[in-house]
Amino acid sequence: MFRTMNAVQQMARRSICSSARRQVENKVPQKQKVFQEDNGMPVHLKGGSSDALLYRATMALTVLGVGFTLYELVKASFPQKKD
Repeated sequence: MFRTMNAVQQMARRSICSSARRQVENKVPQKQKVFQEDNGMPVHLKGGSSDALLYRATMALTVLGVGFTLYELVKASFPQKKD
């Protein structure tokens, strides 16, 4: 058991101490320029086509949800007759 613990400790120490970090380019200034320019677009659509797709999907789900809720309210307000 001591051998197993020792091996596990060695593996953990090795992976933490000898791991080299990759340098990642800072893209924040570029994104700030895109989102701060005054081009008449709303902020929630300045991210590109993926933002537009997410916006449209959210609006469609919202409209469907409201429609279904209204349908269920109308259905509940007129109870069915039992024969």
